Amino acid sequence: MASLTSPYSLGFPSLSSCRPRATLSSLSQSKSVNAARGSHLDRNSFTRSFRIPSAPDLRRLLRPSPSPGTARTPSLVPRSAASSPAIVSSPPPEPWRGAALKPLAASIAAGVILWFVPPPAGVARNAWQLLAIFIATIVGIITQPLPLGAVALMGLGACVLTKTLTFAAAFSAFGDPIPWLIALAFFFARGFIKTGLGNRIAYQFVSVFGSSSLGLGYSLVFSEALLAPAIPSVSARAGGIFLPLVKSLCAACGSNIGDGTERRLGSWLMLTCFQTSVISSAMFLTGMAANPLSVNLVAGATGHTIGWTQWAVAAIVPGLTSLIVVPLLLYLIYPPTVKSSPDAPKLAREKLEKMGPMTKNEIIMSLTLLITVGLWVFGGILNIDAVTAAILGLSVLLTTGIVTWKECLGEAIAWDTLTWFAALIAMAGYLNKYGLISWFSQTVVKFVGGLGLSWQLSFGILVLLYFYSHYLFASGAAHIGAMLTAFLSVSTALGTPPLLSALVLSFLSNIMGGLTHYGIGSAPVFYGAGYVPLATWWGYGFIVSVVNIAIWLGVGGFWWKTIGLW
Repeated sequence: MASLTSPYSLGFPSLSSCRPRATLSSLSQSKSVNAARGSHLDRNSFTRSFRIPSAPDLRRLLRPSPSPGTARTPSLVPRSAASSPAIVSSPPPEPWRGAALKPLAASIAAGVILWFVPPPAGVARNAWQLLAIFIATIVGIITQPLPLGAVALMGLGACVLTKTLTFAAAFSAFGDPIPWLIALAFFFARGFIKTGLGNRIAYQFVSVFGSSSLGLGYSLVFSEALLAPAIPSVSARAGGIFLPLVKSLCAACGSNIGDGTERRLGSWLMLTCFQTSVISSAMFLTGMAANPLSVNLVAGATGHTIGWTQWAVAAIVPGLTSLIVVPLLLYLIYPPTVKSSPDAPKLAREKLEKMGPMTKNEIIMSLTLLITVGLWVFGGILNIDAVTAAILGLSVLLTTGIVTWKECLGEAIAWDTLTWFAALIAMAGYLNKYGLISWFSQTVVKFVGGLGLSWQLSFGILVLLYFYSHYLFASGAAHIGAMLTAFLSVSTALGTPPLLSALVLSFLSNIMGGLTHYGIGSAPVFYGAGYVPLATWWGYGFIVSVVNIAIWLGVGGFWWKTIGLW
């Protein structure tokens, strides 16, 4: 019998040298004989055929067999391995999963440098230290060495570690209603899309306006503007109504996050809806929750009481101009890759036919949304604020199973947005409490007042400083409360008509929210959808701000002259 070899033979002889004395042929002959006799091969015949090796035999069998022409050397390695040196490949190094080191270093460097710069006269040391941490956090949010929530949490940690803020002060904004309203908006969006109601409404929009992306965008812009006077919370309008709708429209048009189709429609639509939401907020006294605060401060500083109609009449011409120009501007400089789709309305109608009548879950979602919006509209009469109305609506969705708590916990963007937005609100709020904002206002006022310019030029400089100082604020209300009275007083002292100054500063207190992704309640909502990179968001925010200022001071200036404001 041929020898059976293996590369892992351990140097033992081949199986042919270990065969028993009985051969296979003899076994077959024995078996045939027994079969012929009608008997079976029993245990005794089996042991007789196979002799148990003796001790000398075992020693001989276990002795390694030599290769021809070589000495006997036992081997415990495979023959292939023994013939060539072993090659051990080291495992690839683990990829770095931590922070991006260069952006992290830039963020820390910005804070450390400012920390060790002596504070100006009139600025408390703790206010200056908080400003250093705030600037470092903003740089980190822009460069993103880590996710935004992680950067903001590290900023709060630095505040507590350096004793700049107590733990209670650093995390105080987590009790603010605005971050929670934004998070609740994402939970509503989950139910809106999950039930299919979002797709149904999206297909309705596409069937009417969907032949062009620009037409679709304008339909959303003016729909939001029509709701602005009825819903005084821009966060509620953006998050509870338009974010779910816009996300559904993007999905229906094949524009999704993470698959390279963001620019197909979603990026332009998200940025357009956000930038126009601050315009519609400026057009009506009830368009943003902080607008009545502006009216109260104006009444205290100048004695003028601004009514709802007076506000709307003054804002209507520049507001409508901005609502027309801004979407078109973004369409030209940040266009969607799909600009026209003549077949889209027909396809949308076919999709609606396939969907059939509304399901039970869609009806529940619709009723819940109507109740929540109704509470937002009439909440002032019923003494129910926007976040309470949203919690009641979410409670209905959880109770009916439209949205589960596990799904809410899985909304990572909602919790991340809640974290970084609350952190920025806390730090910006304490910058004001520590006196830094009042010092800044007084410094600006003294500087502009000493230039000796005409009231028009002086007011223009004050407007620009007031507007772009909003980079330091995460809340329109905080900015208005901290700076509007000081800037209004100086502008009137320099000769600006009081009512004109009051209205312009009040209007721009809304529009300046378009600068960043944290400047107004609708900003985290639309940015959190993930369609627009942060650098792009800030870049186009600045460009649109320049256009808006030109429209409101240019077109608005002519209109205000016409109606006798100056």
